[in-house]
Amino acid sequence: MEGTVFTPSLEAMSGVKSEHGEMLSKPFLDVCKNVLPVIDKFGAAMMLVKSDIGGNITRLENKYSSDPSKFKYFYTFVQVEVETKTAKSSSSCTNGLLWLTRAMDFLVELFRNLIEHPDWTMAQTCTDSYNKTLKKWHGWLASSSFTVALKLAPDRKKFMEVIGGTGDLNADMAKFCSSFSPLLAEIHKFLASCGLDDMKAS
Repeated sequence: MEGTVFTPSLEAMSGVKSEHGEMLSKPFLDVCKNVLPVIDKFGAAMMLVKSDIGGNITRLENKYSSDPSKFKYFYTFVQVEVETKTAKSSSSCTNGLLWLTRAMDFLVELFRNLIEHPDWTMAQTCTDSYNKTLKKWHGWLASSSFTVALKLAPDRKKFMEVIGGTGDLNADMAKFCSSFSPLLAEIHKFLASCGLDDMKAS
């Protein structure tokens, strides 16, 4: 593989903001989609995360496709639902965007841990990332399922070899984290300004 598994996401990230600094729907969703092959390499440990991310991307893409010019900018999804008082519904695009962003927070934290803690096992890396990001938003059921799944994390050395490709893996991983974190923080800030950043799961 040319470069690393992060190369497509890093390439897509350059187009996420418009020239006026607004977040564009399609390019952001493309970055998230390009992360899915990385999650695949985790195997069974990340099945829940992958189906959750995939489902939320599909929900937002379907809405975007229904009127690409109307939903060109990400925050339009939320504004439309705030006006119609449907933003807090579990099937809303706002909810999809929130959980997609949280899942990406988890992955950024996980990749950061892989760089900063070379002595940690994969299970340790995953559990620490989960505790710092998703855990506080999950109820008992979701949390239990997640904890069990993370115990199936692959061997760290094998995982790093599989995702390495021909590029500089640590450099690409670090660049992915530093480039993506501010975009995720911006989405949280916007959702918080609408009072929509604290929805929980059962």
